[in-house]
Amino acid sequence: MTKLSVNINKIALIRNSRKGNNPSLEDFSLKIIEAGAHGITVHPRPDQRHIRPEDLSDLSEITKKHKVEFNIEGNPYEERLDDYPGFLNLIDSINPDQCTLVPDDSSQLTSDHGWNINSEHNKLSTVLGFLRQSKIRSSIFVDPDKSQLDAAKDIGVDRVELYTGPFAEAFIKNDEKTLSTYQEAISYANDISLELNAGHDLNLDNLALLLSYGDIKEVSIGHGLITEALIYGIENTIEKYIKIIP
Repeated sequence: MTKLSVNINKIALIRNSRKGNNPSLEDFSLKIIEAGAHGITVHPRPDQRHIRPEDLSDLSEITKKHKVEFNIEGNPYEERLDDYPGFLNLIDSINPDQCTLVPDDSSQLTSDHGWNINSEHNKLSTVLGFLRQSKIRSSIFVDPDKSQLDAAKDIGVDRVELYTGPFAEAFIKNDEKTLSTYQEAISYANDISLELNAGHDLNLDNLALLLSYGDIKEVSIGHGLITEALIYGIENTIEKYIKIIP
């Protein structure tokens, strides 16, 4: 079964546009979980444009109480900056169920590429060792490239998260060549017993096609889902996703 983890960054972005706590991340997370989602994802950045370090403890408690997974994603090399304590320090203090490593730098608007695991092998191995010792499931953000999937398998990561931005664009353009690249990558990962997550620009229109390509353990969906919730409401939107997931 594929699990749905909802990225609530955009809820935090709206909250941060005014003073106060409206909309409440805690209230929205509860609604999302009660509607059937299997987890909550956040991506705290040093500029604190959306999720802030002080949000994490309450979200961790909510996910534990309701027995769903808490996934924190970010660049493991982001160091302390003002009142941002550094990414790995956050992970150490919160101890989420899963930590997804992404190669973003602080100036990026959003994640837009996967790791080159071969060139980052030694640094990533150290981070994976830390996560393993902390009993946190590790995931590495990668492009649909067989060489990167092989490298991920060799480095001993628990899962990889396929960057699906190009998939979403190809779906709109009916770009069969790019779509087949994802189909082949998912099939290959399944063949080498490398567990897969997927995320970025997935939505109610394109998710079913991606899931038809093979076994994917988790999809992390934020921007598309929150946008659709403006039309359908958050509970109805989650229910629509649950109907798609096999």
